Order: sequence, then structure tokens, then C-alpha cells
Amino acid sequence: MSSYSVEKLIDVIKKLPSDKEVSIGTQGYNLYSSQKSHWLGWLDSKSNSGTYQRKDAPNRGAKFVYNHIMEPKMLLWLILSSGIDMKLVTQAEENAANAKSMASSCAAIRKVVSWEALELVISNK
Repeated sequence: MSSYSVEKLIDVIKKLPSDKEVSIGTQGYNLYSSQKSHWLGWLDSKSNSGTYQRKDAPNRGAKFVYNHIMEPKMLLWLILSSGIDMKLVTQAEENAANAKSMASSCAAIRKVVSWEALELVISNK
């Protein structure tokens, strides 16, 4: 089982470079102007800035969160910003682009970059 808590993932994300800001309301950004702020807002269970409020639950750490995100742009930003090998990022982007739904896009991304692969990279951040 992964030792990464949601709080630890938040700390890592805070240290990552932000993506280029977009206008509020841009598809895939919800009420945020960057994917970094999307992640941080979504991970904050006390935040009211998302479509729905994420609930804290025991034994649901960062791996659970990563495996349940249903926004491809969030996943792609995280893996790109984390420093994952660019060949994997490119493959994840291509697989996501060929998928028919957001859920299948996210599954395609996670098939290329699993939580375990991401955790190895962000453990050094």
C-alpha cells in the first residue's frame, strides 16, 4: 500500500511549477485558471471552489486520488510537471486523445503512467 497521504501529495503539488493560466470556465479547469490550482482546490476537502466537495475518507491516500481523477488535463499536468520521462508523457497524451470519453482518457493515461511510476518520481521532490 502506498504511504503517500493526500497531505503529502498537496505538499508535492505546491512545489511543482504551475501551468499556463487560462480563463475561468475553460473546459477541464472547472472554476480554476490552472491545473495546479485545480488540483490544490480539489484536494482541499474544505474548499468550495469545485463542482462538488471532495470528502476525506480513512485509508484513501494519494494513490486512491490519482486513480479516481476523471479529468485528463489534471492527470497530464501532474505527470508532466513531476518530471516523468517525456516519452511516457507523449504516449499518455496520445492515448488520452484517442479515447472516447473522459473516463477512458484517464484510464489510458494511468495505463502509461501508473501511480507507482509517478510516486517514484515525486518521492524525490
